[in-house]
Amino acid sequence: MLLLAVTLVTFATSSEQVTAKENKLNVLFISVDDLNTDIGCYGGEHVKTPNMDRIAKMGVRFDRAYCQVAVCGASRQSLMFGLRPNTTGVHVLVGSARTKNPSALSLPQLFQKNGIYTARVGKIYHYMNPKDIGTNGHDDDQSWDERFNPAGIDKKRESEIWVTNGKDWVKAGPRNLGASHSWWDPVSKDTEHTDGMVATKVIELIKKHKDERFFIACGFYKPHCPYVAPERYFDMYPLDKVAVPDMKKELADREDVPPEALGRKNHRVENLPIEQIRRLRQAYYATTTFLDVQIGRVLDALEENGLTDKTIIVFWSDHGYFLGEKALWYKFKNFERSLRAPMMIVAPGMAKGDCKRIVEFIDIYPTVADLAGLKPQSKLEGVSLRPLLEDPSAKWSRPAIGQNNEGYSIRTETHRFCRWGDSPDKWELYDHTKDPEEKTNLIRKNKSLDLAKQLNRQLETYMEKEE
Repeated sequence: MLLLAVTLVTFATSSEQVTAKENKLNVLFISVDDLNTDIGCYGGEHVKTPNMDRIAKMGVRFDRAYCQVAVCGASRQSLMFGLRPNTTGVHVLVGSARTKNPSALSLPQLFQKNGIYTARVGKIYHYMNPKDIGTNGHDDDQSWDERFNPAGIDKKRESEIWVTNGKDWVKAGPRNLGASHSWWDPVSKDTEHTDGMVATKVIELIKKHKDERFFIACGFYKPHCPYVAPERYFDMYPLDKVAVPDMKKELADREDVPPEALGRKNHRVENLPIEQIRRLRQAYYATTTFLDVQIGRVLDALEENGLTDKTIIVFWSDHGYFLGEKALWYKFKNFERSLRAPMMIVAPGMAKGDCKRIVEFIDIYPTVADLAGLKPQSKLEGVSLRPLLEDPSAKWSRPAIGQNNEGYSIRTETHRFCRWGDSPDKWELYDHTKDPEEKTNLIRKNKSLDLAKQLNRQLETYMEKEE
């Protein structure tokens, strides 16, 4: 098995950087679950997300931000500890970076060690969603002074959720909904749902702690399946107006990739009725807009309490998501659509605008520490994005490295290269200057093999054989 080699970099504050005592910035850390870039500020005009768009206008929207592995648990461990998956030792849903790195400090723990109040509401580390809603899930208790676990009707009335049996919609009953094609549109209030409750509690904490320094983590559970939201959000997306990919074309699109690239068989939708795929896309969009409204409530509270100019806002989704493209669904793949995800940072006194540079989620930890004037006490593998927050067009030359259990990927400014073994027949190469949807694997066209070998060597600088 190949492992990513780590270049451990201890983040050090510059002589010009203010100290933690002088810098009184708070952190509002907003996490969402399974959100792809089909949102307004990323060009997804078909999805209504005015409050996510609002965050983009307030700070820097990173157009090409990449998680380290496109699965919830591993991605979140990597982000929260600023370490690559092979360093955390977590590659799948469950696991803690502390097992392999007992002295590591998480990002909120760094704030806590500096006497700053830290709290989590909802999902920040991994939860089996929706199974663990209302519990601490696989949370890291050392990160927080307080933890809150709301549970709404999306959890308490799961038996009313519609699930496909491959042909018809049936009521969920006692089954696992965490990787299901499922939806529900109850006539209900936002605050009856878990994410509505998350927003309400975060608003309460902002008001309560407005006169002290804080790191408040707002962890939403949507749009992760089951896709549940109040009926009025479904009404915003008339079913007959919801576009669905042509499955014949999407199946043809994946003929030029190694079988390993397609991931799990239950993550494919070519055998679902087309109207069920349409319904699921509608439900995903409805849930996304419901989520957006809850984000708006939290942003309003920050403004109403006079904290906008005193607070770093970090917005991120743990990975991307397929909605029928390549006849695939969910995540856990090394395609662009899985590894690329929304990421925005609002930093008082910094620039506003779009950044086209390649950045990684492991960069969030050193960036937030830098902006807050705190010095990490453990070694990190990301770098501070301060230069890009000061000037989104600044020079930047770092690639993004992605992986899962079977393969590795490197994303440069112009290309994505994936490898599933040493042989070129296990490789993929996409030219993003011409092919942003990754429809043509140049290796199978007998093109650009020299470039592929070059990128493979570059990727191997991050890799070493397991001893």
